[in-house]
Amino acid sequence: MAEVRPVTIENWQTLINLKVRDDQKNFVASNLYSIAQSKFGDEYEGLWDLFPFGIYEEDTPVGFLMYALNFQHPTHQAYIQRLMVDENFQGKGYGRFGMNWMLDLFREDERIKVVGISYEPDNEVARKLYAGLGFEETGKIVDGETEAMLKIR
Repeated sequence: MAEVRPVTIENWQTLINLKVRDDQKNFVASNLYSIAQSKFGDEYEGLWDLFPFGIYEEDTPVGFLMYALNFQHPTHQAYIQRLMVDENFQGKGYGRFGMNWMLDLFREDERIKVVGISYEPDNEVARKLYAGLGFEETGKIVDGETEAMLKIR
C-alpha cells in the first residue's frame, strides 16, 4: 500500500533520481530543485513554508510531492507546490493518492480555507486530475501556469 514519507538525510538522494518522461520535463521542476527550495522557503505574495515528501510503495520511492503553507495569505493558505510520479510508476494511481493525502491533511487544519495549485496550460492530465478533485481554474496565469483553487471550508 502506498504511503507518504518526509524527505530525510537517508532518502533525499534516492528521491532526486526519480524522473518523469521526457515529454513531461517542462511540467515540473526537478526534485533536487524542490528539496533545495524547501530549505529556504518561497516568496510569492509573502513567505511560504515548504514541506517535501516522497511517495512510496513499500520501500520503493515512486513519486514526490511538496506543499506550501502561508496562513496570512489573502486568498489561499495552502499551495500544492509539486507533484510528480516517476515515469516507471505512472498510471497506477500514485498521483491521485498524493493529492488526496495532501487534501486530507489540509482539511484537518482549520486555518486552511482555500488550496491553490498551478500547472502548465498544456498539461491535460494534471488539469483533469485536479478538476476531478474539485479545483476550479481562476482564469489567472501565474509564472506562465494556469492557476486553480479548491475551497475546502
